[in-house]
Amino acid sequence: MVQQPSGSVGSDPPLAGPGIGVGTWSWGNQFLWGYDPAQDASLEACFRRAVQLGLTFFDTADSYGTGRLQGRSEQLLGAFCAGLDPAQRSTLTLATKLAPFPWRLGRGGYRSAFEASRQRLQGRLDLVQLHWSTGRYAPWQEGPLLEGLGDLVQQGQVAALGVSNMGPRRLRQVHACLAERGVPLRSLQVQLSLLCPAAVAAGGVVEVCRELDIELIAYSPLALGLLGRPPGPLPTLPAGLRGLLWRRLWPGVQPLLEAMARIGAGHGASGAAVALNWCRAHGAMPIVGLRTVEQAERAAAALAWQLSLDQRLELDQLAFAAAASGTRMPANPFESA
Repeated sequence: MVQQPSGSVGSDPPLAGPGIGVGTWSWGNQFLWGYDPAQDASLEACFRRAVQLGLTFFDTADSYGTGRLQGRSEQLLGAFCAGLDPAQRSTLTLATKLAPFPWRLGRGGYRSAFEASRQRLQGRLDLVQLHWSTGRYAPWQEGPLLEGLGDLVQQGQVAALGVSNMGPRRLRQVHACLAERGVPLRSLQVQLSLLCPAAVAAGGVVEVCRELDIELIAYSPLALGLLGRPPGPLPTLPAGLRGLLWRRLWPGVQPLLEAMARIGAGHGASGAAVALNWCRAHGAMPIVGLRTVEQAERAAAALAWQLSLDQRLELDQLAFAAAASGTRMPANPFESA
């Protein structure tokens, strides 16, 4: 049975929702996104345009970048930020995620990783996040790592602490443990899109975040770019795993894409903007991957309008129907219950 979204009537937050952030997964990732260092000038131009247009939350991770380029995303973001004038720099929020690799153990397991990230970001780090939960495979590892991140907050090393890839039950547990020592849990980052709507289902993390006053951040809001395509014939596919995924999902996603195109046309906007505003209408800040000036301009334009309640409810129904039929993004295997 398809679970319906939570808060369909009465308790909905304002549909305008929070802002839109910038994800930097593709900055340095050759395997999935085809990064080449020759793109760096274009990425910096994209960054500067995004800041000019009011997109000021940037999310990265110490594991972004493949092989010898590991940490490249943080390096680029730090360099781009340092190139701004002080007034512009002061408007930004820089967030990174630290991976719970098996060799990072104990309360001090993140110390060197945190320092390395802060160095790559040239001293600017506002929010540090546990990249994924180890609750499914090494629950004993996660608690001490979070305690260590809490230490960093209490010592004034970083302003705020967040987590990523946690379900409702684990989120409540972590929130309670941190609250006992006076460390607020600022944010939760989960996969959320029209092709991955589980977070907004009844009993999902959206409800817990509202209850506990935790900011919700939606990663992959465009489903690896698929929700940025118009409906119709199968488009030119990206290389590798993204192309395989697009090919599998394309037939079943047509009703969603058609509705998104229709709704977007009414606002003079693209279907991608509809997908971003659907996340915002559920109280989540989408972090969209940007690599060009044009993409930054399209993302910022989505802030100028909002979905009506009827439009959001129509998209909710289509999203949950698609998920029930198997047209959905793969779940993150590291997300805890």
